[in-house]
Amino acid sequence: MLQYVLYIRTNFNTTMTYISKILDIQTITHDVKQYKVEKPKGYSFVPGQATEVAINKPEWKEEMRPFTFTSIPEEDHLEFVIKSYADHDGVTNQLDKLSVGDELILDDSWGAIQYKGKGVFIAGGAGINPFIGIFKDLEAKGELIGNTLFFANKTAEDVILESYFRKALGNDFVSILEKEQAGGHQQGRIDQDFIQAHIKDFSQEFYVCGPDSMVKAISEILEELGANPDAITFEK
Repeated sequence: MLQYVLYIRTNFNTTMTYISKILDIQTITHDVKQYKVEKPKGYSFVPGQATEVAINKPEWKEEMRPFTFTSIPEEDHLEFVIKSYADHDGVTNQLDKLSVGDELILDDSWGAIQYKGKGVFIAGGAGINPFIGIFKDLEAKGELIGNTLFFANKTAEDVILESYFRKALGNDFVSILEKEQAGGHQQGRIDQDFIQAHIKDFSQEFYVCGPDSMVKAISEILEELGANPDAITFEK
């Protein structure tokens, strides 16, 4: 049974947190897992939004970290796709050790990455997560066609949900690898030359998510090439 806890933020705003059991865990890549968890009654979010998550164990329950929903609002569960970092004993490493039946603590939803219209999505690594829920939602509504995804990773084994994106987006999905050459993937980085070669219309919407340095660099390039700053959506 779901539990509800009143939580006091340090800025003195009150919100609710929820304790939800893990229903299912699937391995996505060598260091990424998909967690399906109970959805609290009345819980709402917009595709692309995130929440704060902690593990409901004494030594970890105060360690809240932001993770993006990869499910869509209509589903009867919540879902997260989370990359673990085994090189340090942090929250993601502990999440990697959890099993079905363990509990997570969830906060209310929040986030600035929301769909504003057809355009170009540019993601780096785990920055793909906000776009997963957005694409699933658009697919369910029959509105996915006309959007393009450029997805940058180090190697082919790092590409999260590659088969889904290839099936859903077809030629509108472009994978680019920095560290290796592999069939079906371009090699290099998403820099100004890449953007100029692949994007001709800079009057459309742009969505950018990934490491802070990548988001900053790509946003600046898009503006230099004529994109409206107000049409570039990223997590501030």
